[in-house]
Amino acid sequence: MSDRQLAQRPWTNSRRIIVSTTTLPGSTVATLTVSTPSDREVQVTRIFDAPRPMVFDCWTIPELLKGWLHGPDGWRLSVCEIDLRVGGATRYVWQHRDGRTMGMSGAYREIVRPIRLVATELFDEDWTGGETIGTVIFTAQSGKTLLTQTVLYASQAARDGALGTGMTSGMAESYRQLDAYLASLQDAAKGAA
Repeated sequence: MSDRQLAQRPWTNSRRIIVSTTTLPGSTVATLTVSTPSDREVQVTRIFDAPRPMVFDCWTIPELLKGWLHGPDGWRLSVCEIDLRVGGATRYVWQHRDGRTMGMSGAYREIVRPIRLVATELFDEDWTGGETIGTVIFTAQSGKTLLTQTVLYASQAARDGALGTGMTSGMAESYRQLDAYLASLQDAAKGAA
């Protein structure tokens, strides 16, 4: 099989891009890695310096999500509704300080606490070319959590369009905010002990 034929295979057609490297307290380096494992997927991996149940809760409890899922400067998650059960609905609305809003709805397809979440997502303005399916896997690693987030788009054009929006830099910023939020939760837990 030629190199060109190999490159056309979905399992070998993966490009990795390091989007950001952030130095965290304790000289830990957190790297957000973005890849395209298939022609319709974007996969993001990131290690968080917090236990898996805490990271999972920050993805599934509205009050905790509002503490970190802001996106770029000027945006805030103003509405966060979660019915955490298979078939349960989600609704997020971000509001910019200038009044603009961006909303997203979805439904859970699979929940394995604190290991895995699978949900549909559809933005109100449908800039992603239809409903996407998001899978988030939380892997415990020596007191830390490896988060693997995969988004499956309706088509390659939809995936490429989403990548072209700066989506990954927004994810990197949100994950930096999650780092800080997890550290504050751990500090609060130590102070309460």
